[in-house]
Parts: sequence; C-alpha cells; structure tokens
Amino acid sequence: MLIKMDSKSSNNKTSRRDFINKSLRISAGITLGGLGIFLAKDASSEDLVWQLDPKKCIQCGRCVTNCVLTPSAVKCVHVFDMCGYCDLCGGFFKPGTKKLTTAAENQLCPTAAIQRKFIEDPFFEYQIDEDLCIGCGKCVAGCGAFGNGSLQLQVQHDLCVNCNECAIARHCPAEAFSRVPASNNSLFKGFSGHEI
Repeated sequence: MLIKMDSKSSNNKTSRRDFINKSLRISAGITLGGLGIFLAKDASSEDLVWQLDPKKCIQCGRCVTNCVLTPSAVKCVHVFDMCGYCDLCGGFFKPGTKKLTTAAENQLCPTAAIQRKFIEDPFFEYQIDEDLCIGCGKCVAGCGAFGNGSLQLQVQHDLCVNCNECAIARHCPAEAFSRVPASNNSLFKGFSGHEI
C-alpha cells in the first residue's frame, strides 16, 4: 500500500521542467497581452487632435486668451463654397458702417486679418491672413448674424501643439472643443464634405 501511494503521488507531481515551461508561457502571454493593449491605446491617442465645433461655438473670445500659443492656434477660416460674396459682408464691416470702404474704422476685425478683393459687381471675395488672425471670432459672429456663416473658427493643426489637456477646451463655456480623428480634423457648420 505504501508503494501505491508513492506511485500515485508521483503521478500528480509536476516536474521542475514542466513548471518552468508553464510559468514562462503564462508570463509571455501576460506580457504580450499587456504590450498589445498598450500599443492599441497609444495608437488611438496619437490619431486624435483637438478641434472646435463651430455649431457649438459662441465666439466668446477665449480662444485668444487661453491658448498656450501667442497668437492662438485657433484661426478664422472661410468656407468659400458657402459664401455669398456679399458687397456688405457682416464679417468684414462693423455694424452701421455708412461707407463700404476698406478703411480701418469700417472693419470689424481688430487686426485687419480679412482682405476684401473685388471680383465683379456686386461680388467681393474675402480672404483670411492667418498670420494676422488672432482667433477672436468677431468676424464669425458678424458673418453668422448678417450672413450665411461662411466664416468659422477652426484649430490650425500646423500650429497647434495638441496639448494633452487643451487650455482653451478647459475654459470654453460652450464645450465646443473635442478630440477628433486626425484624418478628418475639420468640422464645419452648415456644410459637409469639405476640408481645409
């Protein structure tokens, strides 16, 4: 009987070699699984960038003051396909302007970042000088109030440092900032299928 117990207990014992092999396989599986999760998480975070949703934006002016960059990485963009090329552009002229000239006192933009170019009577083209634009949104508010909203604010990704926690997003009262896929990083109001 003593011999049977020894043979039975020896069958249940795991050899040292089997124990080491099994331990190595489990360790390798855990390591590979963890590495896979880490790489998947890292790849998805690299593909996201900050963007402003113009449907939510209230043109509060905080993009100018809260961005870590001076001037801000938020700039006005002109969605030309939406523009009416108006003679009296609500995004270019101050409200109540009597003469439609490009004189500084008539312009809504505090930095003269919008250039007005005659096309043909009565049409004008408006272009944004990105170097002068500070992202204040005054032109966007004017265009939305008296025009079709073709002037919109967007984060310019060639300027943005893509902070882990965007300083503007933290202070945006309309919660208009979110992370969007880098491959489709432009959000436009009233127009789809167009990228900058």
